[in-house]
Amino acid sequence: MRALRTPGMAAAGFVAHAYTRKPLLSSQTLPSINLRTNFNSFRIFPLVAPFTSSALEISHSAQAVKGEFDVFLKGGGDKDTIEDVKRILEMANRALLRREVLHTDFVTPPVLKESMLALEKIADIKMVAQGGYPEAERCRLSVGHANVLTSDPDIVAALSISGNFGFETCTHGDFLGSILGTGIVRDKLGDILLQGEKGAQVLVVPELVDFLVMSLDKVRNVSVTCKKIPLLALEYQPPRTKTLKTVEASLRLDSIASAGFKISRSKMSSLIRFVLLSLLFLLHSCPSVLKTKRIYM
Repeated sequence: MRALRTPGMAAAGFVAHAYTRKPLLSSQTLPSINLRTNFNSFRIFPLVAPFTSSALEISHSAQAVKGEFDVFLKGGGDKDTIEDVKRILEMANRALLRREVLHTDFVTPPVLKESMLALEKIADIKMVAQGGYPEAERCRLSVGHANVLTSDPDIVAALSISGNFGFETCTHGDFLGSILGTGIVRDKLGDILLQGEKGAQVLVVPELVDFLVMSLDKVRNVSVTCKKIPLLALEYQPPRTKTLKTVEASLRLDSIASAGFKISRSKMSSLIRFVLLSLLFLLHSCPSVLKTKRIYM
């Protein structure tokens, strides 16, 4: 008798093998072997794979991450948002497998919202969103196992950009362009809080603080100085909101927005075509987009 070894099942990195026994074949009978195997003649010995509870939890969590992403993809959505959420869910998968805490760069509100909706349904995972202040739009997301992520990570820093802006007022775009002109990418930069004649306060990743302090010396034609400040020193105003009721013939974006901003529908259509209006933080160029919840401009 000789034991024949056939592969069994594999899960969570463990491979089990089943063993069967069959009479030894002689060389004279080899030419007449019937290729149709009679599986009734096999005897399978039950095996117990050395699974641990932690291994099963990791495998389940990884499958949950993939399942949540598949559901999000079926729901459609902006292509860039889908790609960003995909990367965050893959990062969460790595964080669970390695039992460590990982962080994103600054993400937009739609990406943050969709990511948190998917991640909050996954067992044993914890997430923390931080933008430097309570009303921040652009935030960084930290993900990790609930037993590992036990406190808020220090992943956001604040800078003060000061100069004589009394004779030349600079806009949000002016500060953004000057900062990006130093060579950093947009994802490393959070919100920009304008301070009028005093300048602006900027949220960045901590590892770029020293670089910006040395590199940023001018915004448009105004010479500036840049220094690090504590997050508690940030000066910001909560967003202003207004709730109103209106009766419209259709739910076109230009129709609802014109009623909310008290301007004509034709003017609002022009603003939308020039991509100057965003719906739920997403820019649109089609006036016929249906209104869903809130409109920001």
